[in-house]
Amino acid sequence: MSQTIVAVDAMGGDNAPLEIVKGAVEAVQENANIKVLLYGIEDQVKKELAKYKYNEAQIQVVHKPEVIATEEPPVQAVRTKKESSMVGCMYAVKNGEADGLVTAGSSGACLVGGQIIVGRIKGVERSPFASLIPTEKGFSLLLDCGANVDARPNHIVQFAQMGSVYMENIMGVKNPSVGLVNIGAEEEKGNALVKETMPVLKEAPNINFVGSCEARDIPAGYCDVVVAEAFVGNVILKMYEGVGLTVRKIIKKGLMSNLRSKIGGFLIKPALKESMKAFDAAKYGGAPMLGLKGLVVKTHGNAKAEEVKNSIFQVVSFKEMEINDKIRRGLCLEEK
Repeated sequence: MSQTIVAVDAMGGDNAPLEIVKGAVEAVQENANIKVLLYGIEDQVKKELAKYKYNEAQIQVVHKPEVIATEEPPVQAVRTKKESSMVGCMYAVKNGEADGLVTAGSSGACLVGGQIIVGRIKGVERSPFASLIPTEKGFSLLLDCGANVDARPNHIVQFAQMGSVYMENIMGVKNPSVGLVNIGAEEEKGNALVKETMPVLKEAPNINFVGSCEARDIPAGYCDVVVAEAFVGNVILKMYEGVGLTVRKIIKKGLMSNLRSKIGGFLIKPALKESMKAFDAAKYGGAPMLGLKGLVVKTHGNAKAEEVKNSIFQVVSFKEMEINDKIRRGLCLEEK
């Protein structure tokens, strides 16, 4: 089995480089077949690396003196900051020096760099952000989560096809069901985009389309792949994250309200802790951009080491399962 090389933006995100470097070290400690290229300000990255013991052959620091800030205009930042850690990672993937990249940096710059530098697979019209979300049945894949706010019906069909390939091959879900986010189960409901997309999805090859999916049905696990244009998808994702945090706070407050609840809380704490892990975004890794020539994984801006580590593992799975070739077949872009 060939080694998987992952470019990691060591300077991207709220917790860089501390948590980014820690996550990279944990990844190579758990998998001897990974090599991580840490792109960033060399002295800062090496200062963090000095805290850990690891196989030094598995981590290489690539000096990049510039950093793209979250508030910078994405297109301008990608074009002018050629020596930034994120752009360095992008070119590593483009030039075949890395199999994929992980960044917790600017979502806008990640999107622009992914499209312009890494480039889309020929025939892919738009590349969506795809994020795993917890459900009553386990998890579903939600896409697009923020990349294409003005998508057209043919774009959403490709999202469904790429999401199906990802769920079947990476997550092991056979013949994954696909639902289109709508405000009702009836086909006549929805905005113009939904009404135009519905019949196209029905006729699309290589997907198991089950119809409309109302927002309240998503947490119940109504379908394995949930598709929407990016505005709706991002609102759903952020609402999910907010509700998860709020539920945790409400439960904690209730369990500490009096002596009886404190005793009860002590008894159920192990089971409750295990159940609430489903809402921990770190365990799922980041949101991959599907349909690119190489894998780009965008983690949360406040990502900690565990999420970074699991995002690196996503790149490994993506390569081992030859997802790009399967996306080409799933979208009928070429005959195999």
